[in-house]
Amino acid sequence: MAKASDYGAFMEKFTLLPGSSSHELPLIGLTFAVKDIFDVDGYVTGFGNPDWARTHQAAMMTAPSVSALLEAGATCVGKTVMDEMAYCMYGENKHYGTPTNPIASDRVPGGSSSGSAVAVGAMLVDFSLGTDTGASVRVPASYCGIFGFRPSHGVVSTTGVTPMAQSFDTVGWFARDPEILNRVGKVLLPFPDVNPVKPTQFIIPEDCFRLLSIPIDRVTQVLVKSVEKLFGSDIIKHIILGDYVEEKVTSLKHFTSKENQTQEYNIPSLAALSSAMRLLQRYEFKNNHEEWIRAIQPDLGPGIRERVWEALGETDEKIDACQHLKTEFRSALTDLLGDSGVLVLPTVPGPPPKLQTDPSTLESFLVRAFSLLSISGVSGFCQVSIPLGLHDNLPVAVSLLARHGSDCFLLNLVQTLYGSIKEQVELAEKTSY
Repeated sequence: MAKASDYGAFMEKFTLLPGSSSHELPLIGLTFAVKDIFDVDGYVTGFGNPDWARTHQAAMMTAPSVSALLEAGATCVGKTVMDEMAYCMYGENKHYGTPTNPIASDRVPGGSSSGSAVAVGAMLVDFSLGTDTGASVRVPASYCGIFGFRPSHGVVSTTGVTPMAQSFDTVGWFARDPEILNRVGKVLLPFPDVNPVKPTQFIIPEDCFRLLSIPIDRVTQVLVKSVEKLFGSDIIKHIILGDYVEEKVTSLKHFTSKENQTQEYNIPSLAALSSAMRLLQRYEFKNNHEEWIRAIQPDLGPGIRERVWEALGETDEKIDACQHLKTEFRSALTDLLGDSGVLVLPTVPGPPPKLQTDPSTLESFLVRAFSLLSISGVSGFCQVSIPLGLHDNLPVAVSLLARHGSDCFLLNLVQTLYGSIKEQVELAEKTSY
């Protein structure tokens, strides 16, 4: 019965009241939940696994990101379910159950911030905190039909957050509307509030949109028509991102495999980018958690068990090359976008997979997904996933990326655009693409 009422989103419920009840506080009257990866004073941070919870003490301090929200007037109502050790993007947890996707109950909610996304999508809270290392805010946001924001790497404190891979770990957040998404950003981001700035260009990488398994126009036209209405058509540019990256990022050659070159559902340069990111992620995960894993031998769910033990076998052979690639790729993407340019991407290549799908059948989906998701991961750029309604009764999303440190610009832009986007979504849902 409890799962039906809260969609299985919560690990435990409690109430942390704001530090003040002043009506002038920016988040007064709003409720939020936090992924069970954030420290909350007096509670064990469970990291998605009962063996982890059993072998760790209650936190003695609250993560600064959580404290900042409380000080801004919001009320925290509990901790949410997550994938074990933050090492999956589907949202299934064999120990604590899989939170129910509020839009498509037979589909995965996305992970690893599954419960946080479901709590927002099911209207149990106004917003929630998650983390995004490889995809863990953007994917569940797209699968649950809500907004998800991954900030520029390093700009929001990860103190008091159990690390996954520090080169990519970020504190992100979910909301059902862009106004609340932006209000949370104004609290968490260390930048002065800025007036909305007109973007200089919207870059649409045609090769990335060809990775979609749904009609391309269903995603691109909604955004293009909204941009044209507000800013005109002159700022829309079309490129082949894979060719640009291949030309500008020479260090990718260290990560290009024959398999990446021959797979039809693939952009070779972005698949190489993804390979480098996942290698560095495995290496840092190993450094963070190998001692505990070997000592405790935790009970891990299918898929995650194999991924964790693969990480423990990672060596430092290509780590310097990974770090060089990060620097080179960020520079290339900065040159492409300029100060106020925006890169438009599919958040994910298709709808959420069905629950308990055999992971081996999702290989091509994963290759395409990580080719898209690694762009902000490796560059450290901020990214927002925007819901675009339903196609065949399943959620559709698009993402906007902006250069590192342009978080406030991007959140303001989404708030400016979304009224027009909603109009276009309503038209698109009536049209058969």
